[in-house]
Amino acid sequence: MSGFAILEVVRSGALTTVQDLGRAGHAHLGVPRSGALDEPAHRLANRLVGNPEQAATLETTLTGCAVRVDRAVTAAVTGAPCPVRVNGRPAPWGAPIRLPAGAVLDIGAATHGVRGYLAFAGGVDATPVLGSRATDVLSGLGPDPLADGDVLRLGPPTDAAPRLDAAPAPGPVRELVLPVLLGPRDAWFTARALRTLGRAAYAVSPASNRIGLRTEGPALERAREGELPSEGMALGALQVPPDGRPVLFLHDHPTTGGYPMIGVVPERWLASAAQAVPGTPVRFVPRRARSGARG
Repeated sequence: MSGFAILEVVRSGALTTVQDLGRAGHAHLGVPRSGALDEPAHRLANRLVGNPEQAATLETTLTGCAVRVDRAVTAAVTGAPCPVRVNGRPAPWGAPIRLPAGAVLDIGAATHGVRGYLAFAGGVDATPVLGSRATDVLSGLGPDPLADGDVLRLGPPTDAAPRLDAAPAPGPVRELVLPVLLGPRDAWFTARALRTLGRAAYAVSPASNRIGLRTEGPALERAREGELPSEGMALGALQVPPDGRPVLFLHDHPTTGGYPMIGVVPERWLASAAQAVPGTPVRFVPRRARSGARG
């Protein structure tokens, strides 16, 4: 296929996708951002192998994955901590690993957290769509999720030296604390509902995915009946569907929706949400934006 390294997928895991920094700027076309859910971990993995931070990595989910390389290449694993093995022998997590030709790199199940990031020198060379190689599981843009036996090509490695020798392992997310800027549709909810949002105990639902983090907990009471005309939905939107339990929109979210958006979680808090396993307690901290308009 090329003069560059080839990966063969030996074990694809629960859900492994190609991700980069996504397709910002296309929401008006109905195309969400997509990209790595834990963006700091994606950037870190690339720095460990000397890649630019926008190079494509593999994002694993809970059970990891295993790949075979056809020639020597440098790799690194970040995100959710997990056991790493090369040809069955333990290898470091969060540090550059030099793989010999023919080696099998096995990323085990996450010991805590949800999503791991596997970077290779040169990056995964999938075909870009709208300027990104990211897999969008909602729209279907980008490469399909990996399957056993798939073959991926790597790009040419840069001459840049890795900017890090090792990365600190993150601790488990014992409680997800998320600030919420109220609006634009918080007026669709009763005062009791707004108090409930800030005081009630919620938990991450097993139904969460790359599209949204669903919650379990008390329903939020509506002050208005009926539905809105579909309107734009931002990354981090906290939408309340008819069951009354908030859903936090992540990177593969729909760009429009008709259920009221009670608030927005700022983007810098979304990486921790992406690593919260089902059952993790969730606490929302609502506050008003200084110039926020109410719906």
